[in-house]
Amino acid sequence: MIRKTGFYNTANLYIIIIILIILASQSYITLSSAAADNSALMKLISQNEDSRMGVKDLAFFLVTHDFDAFPKKDHVEVKIDDIVYVLVPNGQYPGLANVTVASL
Repeated sequence: MIRKTGFYNTANLYIIIIILIILASQSYITLSSAAADNSALMKLISQNEDSRMGVKDLAFFLVTHDFDAFPKKDHVEVKIDDIVYVLVPNGQYPGLANVTVASL
């Protein structure tokens, strides 16, 4: 009779450790991507240009870059550290939008 419990317990332990490592790394990636700040927002807005970008397009672009953006009627609101920034698409001018602070 072959004793199988030692091998299977070790294999199960390795599987559990691998799963925990994967879960921990996914949590770290999620936290680091959510840490957006106003300098990253300004850099993103100033380094990109699209004269045809409207409010919905701008909000979508910002959300895909991990910003908390909400399209409104004629502007996009971005909330970073309890500060609300108002972004108005600027058409043919440099950058994607004009940025102002709505509330501190």
